[in-house]
Amino acid sequence: MALSTPLLAVRGSEGIYMLNGPPKYTENASFTREDKKNCKGFIFSRDGSLFTWCNGENVNIVGTMDGRLLHSFDLPKVALLAFSPQNSILATWQPYITTKNNTQGDPNLHIWNLKSGQCLKSFFQKKMQGWCPCWSDDETICARNVNNEVQFFDGNAFDKIAHKLHLQKVSDFALSPGPQPCKVAVYVPGSKGAPSFVRLYQYPNFDGPSSALANKSFFKADKVTMLWNKKGTALLVIASTDVDKSGASYYGEQTLHYIASNGETALVQLPKNGPIYDVVWNPNSLEFCVVYGFMPAKVTVFNQKCDPVFDFGTGPRNAAFYSPQGHILVLAGFGNLRGQMEVWDVKKYKQISKPQAPDTTYFSWCPDGEHIVTATCAPRLRVSNGFKIWHYSGVVHHKIEVPSNSELWEVQWQPFVDGAFPEKAIKYQTVPNDVPSIDAKPAQAYRPPALRNKPVTSIKLHEEEPPQNMKPQTADKQLSKAALKNQKKREARKAAKQESRPEVIQEAPPDPEPREVPSAESHGDPEIEKKIKNIKKKLKAIEQLKEQEASGKQLEKNQLEKMQKEEALLKELEDLELASQPLDVHRSCKEGLNMRNLTIYLH
Repeated sequence: MALSTPLLAVRGSEGIYMLNGPPKYTENASFTREDKKNCKGFIFSRDGSLFTWCNGENVNIVGTMDGRLLHSFDLPKVALLAFSPQNSILATWQPYITTKNNTQGDPNLHIWNLKSGQCLKSFFQKKMQGWCPCWSDDETICARNVNNEVQFFDGNAFDKIAHKLHLQKVSDFALSPGPQPCKVAVYVPGSKGAPSFVRLYQYPNFDGPSSALANKSFFKADKVTMLWNKKGTALLVIASTDVDKSGASYYGEQTLHYIASNGETALVQLPKNGPIYDVVWNPNSLEFCVVYGFMPAKVTVFNQKCDPVFDFGTGPRNAAFYSPQGHILVLAGFGNLRGQMEVWDVKKYKQISKPQAPDTTYFSWCPDGEHIVTATCAPRLRVSNGFKIWHYSGVVHHKIEVPSNSELWEVQWQPFVDGAFPEKAIKYQTVPNDVPSIDAKPAQAYRPPALRNKPVTSIKLHEEEPPQNMKPQTADKQLSKAALKNQKKREARKAAKQESRPEVIQEAPPDPEPREVPSAESHGDPEIEKKIKNIKKKLKAIEQLKEQEASGKQLEKNQLEKMQKEEALLKELEDLELASQPLDVHRSCKEGLNMRNLTIYLH
């Protein structure tokens, strides 16, 4: 497909039409507008060369370059559509229905050959969830989950099952993208006290657990979401429970696990408690972003070792979106949040813009990596339906508001193959705004009448955390604020001791039998000396833990508890060192003896 401006498909109560992308934003003349009001769905092929939709009467397929009709299937009940990666197959699904005369029902999942227009195979697929078969990128493998096993077909030959991966109660699977060999991730929920687990296999080596590339088990999992990176080298698993037994969250509990195809596994340590709102891989497959924690949520980027790289601090966010080139990251708060977006330069970790898109229910990057679309769609919201096309600098280039008697159901960018749009240098200056903006009066917090004539006092319900770079830095920068404060205290105490230490004056006549004065290392009493030595050892270990924490390492619970005892240990050390001084020294100081007399007295 020749490189062109990406199209934007729009579906609503008035039908389907195509909009030319930036910079024109005019209706595409090649596509004939679909005026039927019962359009249930549409989809582009992976490379964007084909477009199909169902209108309640038939399923139509057209070429996006010229709008020419390629196929039309008489399928009035179809609700879901999917193309295979190489555009050779179209899968259609319609609700499974049984009648008194036909208790068995009819096959409702159909596989169509797009070259011949013939139906290759029909299957029974009662559930909508996981209805679509999964293909490898080169279409040499196709897989379906049927009755506790994953069935594989080679070369789109659906009459014969080539291989089977059978595991008791396997409920989900995911094929890896990227080149061969293809990897398969399968999920088996736990039962009768046994843990749930996810295993990775390399197709077609499925002979028992010993042939698995990697295995990760966990107890807290009623369902999982499996996310492969683009290269197919690693998998992220979001394990979720329906109920949080600790009572901390109404929405259950989530944990994040990392599984690599080389056998490495890890639990991703998230510093803040709370739900996991979103997890997304960077298109470069080298890092991933997690939005998590009770509001205001934290956002952290991790590398392939599951070490934090950058922490964006806290804020009203519940979603993250990488640009197709992976050079820009958008953090957003949609749904029950106000629609705040933060646009970040991923390489410099510098914020580009901070636009506001209230009532947004859908967000998507344009393949050019410069524009985005935000939409308010029904049935999520049935008022103020419409969409906006933005530049990443925060400027609106095009805006469509649907009339009050109509609804917007869906918008979707035309996809392109990887590399079709190269990465461009990021512009921090504001680009021209093509849509006139209306300056809205900023919302103010409600104040009762009795307080309206009094000074405003700012009260924060939540402690805000600023962004911070988590990459290892120099030793001076690794110390936390608390560690630096304690270090200054120790240096001040050390300086005070050196000042108060008596100076030995050479003119003083030596005692023929001088008394032995305890040094800083020897305090006379062996028991006190032993206690002081042990406390110093503990303080040194705490300093090492602080340095590890500052470098980004996640500490265990017992290590954090040990760090909390630092102040008590310092106080105990001070008391022991004071008690270890000779009694005569205290008495002499109280009596106001000068330094010379004190020195002679000690000798």
